[in-house]
Amino acid sequence: MTTIQIELPDATAQAARDAGLLTPPVLERLLNDALRRKGVNELFEKMDELADANFPPMTMEEIQAEVDAVRAERRTRAAGS
Repeated sequence: MTTIQIELPDATAQAARDAGLLTPPVLERLLNDALRRKGVNELFEKMDELADANFPPMTMEEIQAEVDAVRAERRTRAAGS
């Protein structure tokens, strides 16, 4: 378990305390929600970058070949473990 100390303006701290937002379970939920949103935002940013890169579309055969290659690599790694 990690202890974190933060500095907030008194009014903000009091309002958050009054709203029940400064308890460990609530803070954990708020942070997890923020992390999830950040991850989603980063995913969409990467998707935009890929769209802007103008890669030629792949055929279904090319997609299947990539899927097959990944599966074969995973089987090889799993067999070696």
